[in-house]
Amino acid sequence: MQSVYRELTSAFRRNEGRLSSASYDRIVSKHTTLFEDSDTLFLLLQASGYPIEENEHGYFLQTYITPYSEQKFCVIDIETNGSKPEKSQVIEVGAVMLQNGEAIDRFESFVECTFLPKYISKITGIEHTDLVDAPSRLEVLTKLREFIGDSIFVAHNANFDYGFLNYSFDHFGLGTIGNQVLCSIDLAKRTIESERYGLAYLNESLELGVEVHHRAYSDALTTAKLLNITFDNIPEYVNSADELLRFSISSRKERTLQLKNIKK
Repeated sequence: MQSVYRELTSAFRRNEGRLSSASYDRIVSKHTTLFEDSDTLFLLLQASGYPIEENEHGYFLQTYITPYSEQKFCVIDIETNGSKPEKSQVIEVGAVMLQNGEAIDRFESFVECTFLPKYISKITGIEHTDLVDAPSRLEVLTKLREFIGDSIFVAHNANFDYGFLNYSFDHFGLGTIGNQVLCSIDLAKRTIESERYGLAYLNESLELGVEVHHRAYSDALTTAKLLNITFDNIPEYVNSADELLRFSISSRKERTLQLKNIKK
């Protein structure tokens, strides 16, 4: 499914956020099977969190037309008992839903686990007793999938959280993550001058005021506060949520050209 998300997003961006039914069918037909048609795949895309909608004119990408100030951002952090999802698991999840600069919802849960290395317990402060009677992985992941909806997935070093959760969702039959992704490290590097961009360092240097570190919800809250600070430094030419996503991974040359074009 990841190839479908990438190809659709690229096509939407080339066509001002909209695709005709014929264009959409041409793209998704390459990824359908005997058990799927384009309509079924559309429902799967929506269920995965990919922000696609349909009207009488065809299909459109929500984030392309939604101002980033109005966009929902699900800021996520996870704690795990190892670095590889194939051999380890999520032990704690924390998430904050941001919109218009405000936290409008939150999600927090331990996850049932029988194996907790001592070094993980030392880093996080999580004890084996916290996990023994916690909700199962399937229960927590299902609720998290529902919580995320079609918001933009945000994390500090998003590749890790996204990759781990994507594998876990798929492993438990919840499908892959189709949500668009924003790495707060990438955005911070383009909006904030700092010697380092680790979350603990930024929490202290920017005086974000979150005392606990290496716990899922507190790190998600720190990232959410950081995100709001980065929004204060976004250039005026960035308006939509999709423009924000592209800005977050833009090169210095691309940003310079944008500013030059505005001054002309």
